[in-house]
Amino acid sequence: MKLARLRIRNFRCYKSEIGFDFDDMTAFIGKNDVGKSTVMDALDIFLNEGTPDKNDASKTGDGKDLTIICEFTDLPTSAIIDEDFPTTFQAEYLLNRQGLLEIHKTYSGHTAVPKCTGIAAFAIHPTDDGTKDLLQLKNQELKKRAKDLEVDLTGVNQKINAQLRQSIRDSVGDLKSQPVFVPLNEENAKKAWDGIKAYIPMFALFKSDRASTDQDPEAQDPLKTAVKEALKQKETELNALTTHVESEVRRIAEKTLEKLKEMDPSLAQQLNPQISVKKWDTLFNVSITGDEDIPINKRGSGVKRLILLNFFRAKAEQQAIERTDAPVIYAIEEPETSQHPHNQRLLVSALTDLAADNQVIITTHTPMLARTLPDKSLRYIYEKNDKSRQVLHGGGETNKLLAKSLGVLPDNSIKVF
Repeated sequence: MKLARLRIRNFRCYKSEIGFDFDDMTAFIGKNDVGKSTVMDALDIFLNEGTPDKNDASKTGDGKDLTIICEFTDLPTSAIIDEDFPTTFQAEYLLNRQGLLEIHKTYSGHTAVPKCTGIAAFAIHPTDDGTKDLLQLKNQELKKRAKDLEVDLTGVNQKINAQLRQSIRDSVGDLKSQPVFVPLNEENAKKAWDGIKAYIPMFALFKSDRASTDQDPEAQDPLKTAVKEALKQKETELNALTTHVESEVRRIAEKTLEKLKEMDPSLAQQLNPQISVKKWDTLFNVSITGDEDIPINKRGSGVKRLILLNFFRAKAEQQAIERTDAPVIYAIEEPETSQHPHNQRLLVSALTDLAADNQVIITTHTPMLARTLPDKSLRYIYEKNDKSRQVLHGGGETNKLLAKSLGVLPDNSIKVF
């Protein structure tokens, strides 16, 4: 899948809802503090399942409605969501009028510790009473719904939720489909959301002002990203393995409690099996050291950014060979930071190669980077008189604004050069 559009509202400087369209390569340009980094952070929160902090809600907006919306295109031809049987987002009525997967996440920005309060797909979805909530139903509930609606399940594998849902919809006929929000964080739909997440692109954000600590150096983050990418390629199998282990552990735990009841019923009643699953990427610890085992993060900022540059070059070369299908979005704030113009040109070339199979998003203040990219990749963010923001696509009059913003127009005050 690819990110087609981001919309945010009540998030930092963006009080009113605003939209940003994305290409394979997208460059955001604008003055300092206009909201370029906010776009990156919003994507990081959404795609990496983070949460805003207490200061992220727009000061003049509605903190209860801090919302980040992502729309995705290039959808998979089949998807495994709430079980092992493949279905499609279209068959589950999860797409909007444009045929995109549109996911809304809302956060409690008004609280001291904001949390995600709602996840939903905005889609053309059945509103008929018998079919509007099928994604929220478990297997037994789907069987009961089919029985209540007198659905003929001849030839249907009743262990497969997708087949049960399809049979119920087919039997109803007029589904009264309308554009509605389909909850994905309620009941059984949480399992469907876990399945959908496996197809959403991984987001790797590289900031220009990273903290210099031993465990989060600029040079280490690319390797952590490589670990996450490798895991993303096997996410479906890893999810199945996790489910299998949880199921087996829970089964033996419940059996243990059954046996315990025979010897001490009161003690058995007090116990309840709890299973905590850590993330797979926590199993791997990676690092790069320099001369005499000196951590790279203790070197100059130019060296650290140079390592980052060559990480992108290495990934571009590797993917040109492997052509992997794992979706990745590389987001780099001011990639030109601390780099010689020669290295900047190499960086543009590496990022352009990466964008052939992935999406790349950058922010920049450098004219060289901006004029190297095609007009369709440029996005100019500027602040209007009423403090709201507007986004313009590259080309025509926008390019004149870009040139003025980056300071590449002639200065009439200069008499001799």
